[in-house]
Amino acid sequence: MDGSLMTLHYDVSPTDFTRAGEASSDVKNKLKQLGVSPQVIRKVAIAMYEGEINMVIHAQGGHITVDILPTMIRMELKDVGPGIEDVERAMQAGYSTAPDNIRSLGFGAGMGLPNMKKYSDTMQIDTVLGVGTTVTMTVDL
Repeated sequence: MDGSLMTLHYDVSPTDFTRAGEASSDVKNKLKQLGVSPQVIRKVAIAMYEGEINMVIHAQGGHITVDILPTMIRMELKDVGPGIEDVERAMQAGYSTAPDNIRSLGFGAGMGLPNMKKYSDTMQIDTVLGVGTTVTMTVDL
């Protein structure tokens, strides 16, 4: 992306809860090093972590690209999952399609997408059933 100060790339492994959150943690550390405000770092870290967890639970992994721009942080989370059947319903707090074994681990409470929207300044969901989902979020600096 033109004008990017830094572009970061991360692969997210499917069903690997031990590594889930590594990308958002790395971005958080890089933003701290760049002197970004704690409020912005918190928003980016929460929104991205929720997306990462969703990719681990619902998709066959995926890829995250983070562009650190002069005016915003742009996060693109692209997975190769089943797609989201009903985006409007998926955006409702508490709605989840996570299986019981995932819920027993403490995940899948249905707050992922609502929190991603809450902690980002813009959020766009592009989903194709059987192909995957791309969520693009920005947080203004």
